Amino acid sequence: MTRIVVGPFNRVEGDLEVTLEVKDGAVAEAWAGSPLYRGFEQILRGKHPMDALMFAPRICGICSVSQSMAAASALADAMGLQPAPNGRITRNLAHAVENVADHFTHFYLFFMPDFARAEYAGRPWHEAAAARFRAVRGAAAAEIMPARTAFLSAMATLAGKWPHSLALQPGGVARALEASEKIRLFALLRDFRRHVETVLFGDELEAVAALDSAAALARWAGEKPRGDLGAFLAIADDLALERLGRGIGRFMSYGNYPQAESQFLQGGVWDGRLQALDAQAIAEDISHAWLDGGTRHPAQGVTRPQDEKAAGYTWCKAPRLAGLPMETGALARQVVNGHPLARDLIQHGGGNVKSRVVARLLEIAVILSEMERWVQQLVPGEPFCAQGELPHEGAGAGMVEAARGSLGHWLTVENGRIANYQIVSPTTWNFSPRDSDGTPGPLEQALVGTPAGEGNVAVQHVVRSFDPCMVCTVH
Repeated sequence: MTRIVVGPFNRVEGDLEVTLEVKDGAVAEAWAGSPLYRGFEQILRGKHPMDALMFAPRICGICSVSQSMAAASALADAMGLQPAPNGRITRNLAHAVENVADHFTHFYLFFMPDFARAEYAGRPWHEAAAARFRAVRGAAAAEIMPARTAFLSAMATLAGKWPHSLALQPGGVARALEASEKIRLFALLRDFRRHVETVLFGDELEAVAALDSAAALARWAGEKPRGDLGAFLAIADDLALERLGRGIGRFMSYGNYPQAESQFLQGGVWDGRLQALDAQAIAEDISHAWLDGGTRHPAQGVTRPQDEKAAGYTWCKAPRLAGLPMETGALARQVVNGHPLARDLIQHGGGNVKSRVVARLLEIAVILSEMERWVQQLVPGEPFCAQGELPHEGAGAGMVEAARGSLGHWLTVENGRIANYQIVSPTTWNFSPRDSDGTPGPLEQALVGTPAGEGNVAVQHVVRSFDPCMVCTVH
């Protein structure tokens, strides 16, 4: 066997190193390493609870609204506060803008440029892929960046700025929207819809969202040119990406976008059947992390560095649900929520490189059209923020879905100050190390069997299919 280290990865937020044991040209074992330590959980201790709204968005510049949502939800839980309806809708819209933009950015700027690499020269699609998706110089970058910028400008109206907004509050949002702003938001959504339908899908959002099986997706792609999604599907079929990066087969979602009575995307666990998610069964194992303190539920979690730990190989903890690793992300959300295309994709190929990418683009179609309805539900003139009192002693949890998957914040307040604050991000789940039973994390398992060599491009496809954000992973 040969041991190699792949990394640091470009087009990944933060630092990542993947150690591979290679046998007969394929990965036999893998270890995901997060070599950067940050310490936000320590920074927050002793602060006023509302300070979490300032610090949490700064965990990440890509998913800062998701971090704000989790912090605001944890505070609201501790306060026993329900957001005002307008505030709930506005928070959902800001969160959805960020998540949809993340999927859009991942596809064009993080994932597709790998198909322009020289390793694929000679493939029938390579020349077109290079012209379209090459990093910086490809035609797609010049087209999608203005569309992305215009779409993200909705954040100015919804949240004041992006990233690191302070507008999201436990009871809603800090500013009320006017009728003219509601009209502007709808126009921005319609403009982005036109771009996505024309360039990415070559079809209406509703038609993409209605695809109900892998066979229907293949028929749809074969009917006529289907934009950049069609180009990806042709590449995926040629490279058999449905056989690359097969995951653990257990999918988790906290659910997302609260509605008046439930959530637009339902939460739960899928392992061949749908089960309720027991949040009390979450625990973080630290046996292979450079940390001390034992396995604990995040509400009682500790983050104490122990950088000379013999068994450690990462700063990332190993979250487990009822002792088991879970894959999280857009594919998990759509599977748990019962989308027939997502369910059919995993029935025939499990979680894999192709199904993860398709699920992100499917989620754009599902969420973007729903956002138009949310804008219409706003009622200017009515309250956008409910008021409440912070407890002198208390606890709360904020569990939301960032673009990359399940994000949780756990808060404990003592004597009016933050006594403990624990964060478990999507990449902490997906890129977790081995636990005390020796069970590898989701990425570590998905990499087994992946061809190694030729620039390790297949390894990079698997890694990027999870869209890791390493700065969120370690605290």
